[in-house]
Amino acid sequence: MAKNINAEAVKMLADVPFEYVFYLNDGRILKNMENLRDVLYSMSDELFAYHVNAEKNDFSKWVIDIIVDEKLAKDLFRAKDKMQAFKAVSQRVAFLKGKLPYTHH
Repeated sequence: MAKNINAEAVKMLADVPFEYVFYLNDGRILKNMENLRDVLYSMSDELFAYHVNAEKNDFSKWVIDIIVDEKLAKDLFRAKDKMQAFKAVSQRVAFLKGKLPYTHH
């Protein structure tokens, strides 16, 4: 079972195929979960509101459809602001990195 979790962690943290990268409204491109974490920390409230509002949650959708991380997608869907979203992604990245067969610090 542990080997399965390790393989899933590697897959979830990896860069997505080029055709599935996330294009932010400001032109930046997200290739993986760590990119999402870093961008959430520094993005403007306006940019966050463009991607996450009453009609849609682009980050949650990308995470479930492309990265295939149901837990993080749910946490992002529940996040009320960019800092809650940042914390959710940060915690998930840290958890998944802890499951990797080897870590580089």
